[in-house]
Amino acid sequence: QVQLVESGGGLVQAGGSLRLSCAASKSIFSVKPVNWYRQAPGKQRELVAAITTGGSTNYADSVKGRFTIARDNAKKTVYLQMNSLKPEDTAVYYCNVPALPRDYWGQGTQVTVSS
Repeated sequence: QVQLVESGGGLVQAGGSLRLSCAASKSIFSVKPVNWYRQAPGKQRELVAAITTGGSTNYADSVKGRFTIARDNAKKTVYLQMNSLKPEDTAVYYCNVPALPRDYWGQGTQVTVSS
């Protein structure tokens, strides 16, 4: 079993930055892809950013050029650097690792962007 713990959320003004962290209880990030999802009130959870074991990254169109996902295997941590934040980025952000029989999820961290 792997525990994922997100941190780094908070309240920020539009245009500001935050860096989210996802810390794993085991060294899983070197052998598994990692995703960041977010869920805003009343909306479905959406994939924001992803990083493969090889280091390739992918982003939702809504965050391209503003968000960066990165991984530090030695620290067992994945980061999501969020710049030029917008009010529409307000959501709970979740770290995810695909696995069988069930994906691993963190508890989420709230990001609120004020206008």
